[in-house]
Amino acid sequence: MTEGPLTLAEKIWSAHRVMTLESGAEVIAIDRLLLHERTGGVALKSLEEAGRTVMHPSRVFATMDHIVDTFPGRTDKTLMPTGTAFIVSTRESAKRHGITLFDIDDPRQGIVHVVSPEQGIILPGAILVCPDSHTCTQGAFGGLAWGIGSSEAEHVLATMTLRMNRPPDMRVTIDGVLGEGVTAKDLALHLIAALGSNGAKGHIIEFAGSAVRALDMEARMTLCNMATEMACAGAVIAPDDKTFDWLEGRPYAPKGEVREQAIAAWRALYSDEGVVFATEHRFDAAEVRPMVTWGNSPQHAAPLGAPVPADALSKADQQRAVEYMAVTPGEPVAGLPIDAAFIGSCTNSRISDLRRAAAILKGRKVAEGVKAICVPGSTQVKAAAEAEGLHEVFLEAGFEWREAGCSMCFFAGGESFAPEARVISSTNRNFESRQGPNTRTHLASPETVAASAIAGRIALVSEIAA
Repeated sequence: MTEGPLTLAEKIWSAHRVMTLESGAEVIAIDRLLLHERTGGVALKSLEEAGRTVMHPSRVFATMDHIVDTFPGRTDKTLMPTGTAFIVSTRESAKRHGITLFDIDDPRQGIVHVVSPEQGIILPGAILVCPDSHTCTQGAFGGLAWGIGSSEAEHVLATMTLRMNRPPDMRVTIDGVLGEGVTAKDLALHLIAALGSNGAKGHIIEFAGSAVRALDMEARMTLCNMATEMACAGAVIAPDDKTFDWLEGRPYAPKGEVREQAIAAWRALYSDEGVVFATEHRFDAAEVRPMVTWGNSPQHAAPLGAPVPADALSKADQQRAVEYMAVTPGEPVAGLPIDAAFIGSCTNSRISDLRRAAAILKGRKVAEGVKAICVPGSTQVKAAAEAEGLHEVFLEAGFEWREAGCSMCFFAGGESFAPEARVISSTNRNFESRQGPNTRTHLASPETVAASAIAGRIALVSEIAA
């Protein structure tokens, strides 16, 4: 390991360095590879066509999440025209290579970034990759995790290594206390609005500070998940007792004496005093408010009630956003009538998200004409919610209650909201047509989604409670 004060990311990277090439790029060892049926199946097929085999099947995990339907009673058939072929191909390849597969009927199935922490696949100090852009979610556990392409996944399958240039480090420190009703999703949107969609381009972000340490593990996952919307190479949070407690008893996490040895090693995973980051930013948690996006990028976010930038029409990217989203500069998006509400995705579909949304929905009804859908992030989350009776709260309020998967976080599964529908969504991206042709997506916390579904317009939770 390199001597001198090191960042957390440097410590992990150095421990995984295999060799440095003449070009300056490095070959690093990969601990675990995650695949899903959309891009993972492509990597497996390419591997087979090249006549290669999987080097360490026990370190590779696959799940069905992107294309699979989330309708009750689902099968291999999906709304996506070629979806069944992806599902079947991934299943057959996983079986041939001895890869652990969380299949449609497996109680461990779900969105890849939800099931990996649930199973203890991501661990502090590990390097994990997956052909999915929101893999940085799992940096919440003190490991390095980032998205790769299908060809890179094929390389990892064959060698359990990657060739890369080490990304520079950025530290984002958030001190202070989040206000009542302000969530990790609001914090993430606040940061993206402040730093911009390229604000962390190519960097590994380390989130630090008292406000980050105060977050529970699921909130930390939400924060790291949204970091990819700043074009980061990865995101990481130093592990602590909350991390170790959350991982205890997870199927693929160390146990017994090995767990104690692991925790002793994990306690050294922090950035050293005096280490210099390539970039530093500081924020005050007390300044964060419940947020919502007004445009077609996560960086187009503002506190609920704040106006769309008055000068938006004078900026090319914002002009397009204003036109596409049919919003008015100088006026807030709060109060705009909605056609649909969606709670789900790898950002906000965990049990804590569903509990908070259900607390708002309980005893209330979704406004007439609003299509409302809740999709748990994993089959385990769904089972836990049903054991608590949360599904009854959602159903009685007028939400659809689905099987686990990515669902309408995006359009690739074939299901969509109506053209030009205005959707309030707990997802991570509000790009044009993200949730269906010409749909207008506003990102927000699950609480704001629930409150807006009841109001039939974009609304604060406090407006519902009043």
